[in-house]
Formats: sequence, structure tokens, C-alpha cells
Amino acid sequence: MSRYFTEDHEWIDVDGETATVGITEYAQSQLGDIVFVEVPEEGKQVSKGDDAAVVESVKAASDVYAPVSGTVIEGNEALADNPALVNEDPEGEGWFFKLTLSDASELESLMNDSAYQDYVSKL
Repeated sequence: MSRYFTEDHEWIDVDGETATVGITEYAQSQLGDIVFVEVPEEGKQVSKGDDAAVVESVKAASDVYAPVSGTVIEGNEALADNPALVNEDPEGEGWFFKLTLSDASELESLMNDSAYQDYVSKL
């Protein structure tokens, strides 16, 4: 499995044609306590850069963007009952949605872990 990152602080784990998307540890730390998450519905078509989900914290509401284009195959239903999962485990159980990739070449424009760590260290 390969993990990539965006400049908007989303992560994407890719396993074959399936990808899991969430927000990074850095993003959740900037947002503070997460109080609400809206994930996309199964079957929703997203293009790279589209608003795909919404996350609200005590500080702000933010869009979560699709790091790549594809079709949503699952939203993380656990977040409806427990949005704090995003704070507790943002890069694990706090994932937002899964999708099937429509253009794997879009991954080439994303950062790997070391490039993302360099990016965050300059913020």
C-alpha cells in the first residue's frame, strides 16, 4: 500500500484501484476538537480537487478535497456517531471515505511522506 499527501493536508492510501482518504495529523491539530463530519455518499463521482467531505471543529468548518478523481465506494459511518475519531486517529480509524481510482496517474502530483513532512515543517 502506498500513502500520498496533498498540500491541503489530506492523505490517501492506495491499494490497487482502491484508495482511502482522510486528513493528516497536522490538519486535525490545526482544527482542534472535531464536532461534526459529513462524508460523501456511496456512488458519488469526484474529480481531483472537488469538495468531497466536510469537517467541523470548535474553531472552524473545512472542506476535505478529493486528492484524486474516482467514485466513492464507502463513507466512514463511524464518524457520524463519533467525529472525535478524527482527533484520536486521523491517519487510521478516522478516515473519511474510500473510492475507486479513475486515473491513477493523478497520484504522481501528490507528495510522499518525506516531501509532506518537509512541506509541513515550513508552515
